[in-house]
Amino acid sequence: MTSTSTSASTSTASGTYEGFTAEERAAMKDHAEERKKAARRGSRADKAAEAERDVLAKIAEMQDSDRAMAERVHAVVTAAAPALAPKLWYGMPAYALDGKVVCFFQSAEKFKARYATLGFSDLAKLDDGPMWAAGFALTEVTPEVAERIAALVERAVG
Repeated sequence: MTSTSTSASTSTASGTYEGFTAEERAAMKDHAEERKKAARRGSRADKAAEAERDVLAKIAEMQDSDRAMAERVHAVVTAAAPALAPKLWYGMPAYALDGKVVCFFQSAEKFKARYATLGFSDLAKLDDGPMWAAGFALTEVTPEVAERIAALVERAVG
């Protein structure tokens, strides 16, 4: 069996196994750490305050353009839908209702993508016929984009 650090392919007698990439493994490790940390926290208020601090710390670690967008997304989401609680989800800033993620911000750097993404889980009430968007590419958060994000988030929890 052989493997490389850039792709998680391994050769086997029956062919090639496409496993998790290094970025995907890192995200899973982040998620496991998030769950352990949450289990150790005290009261509900302590958990919420610490979860928001974790989100803000993760945003502060991002590269400049991702950080600026994540800060703006965080401000828009928390203002538009105060019922959503910030938390980390697979190492990404996310916003949850009753502990379940409704939307999240994925930096471009996270999976070496060319743009950041605002994503929505299946809990978001964005249904629009037989097909609708659940993820949006972000290259900049202009005032117009912020308005669209606010409207989507309000609709998602509506």
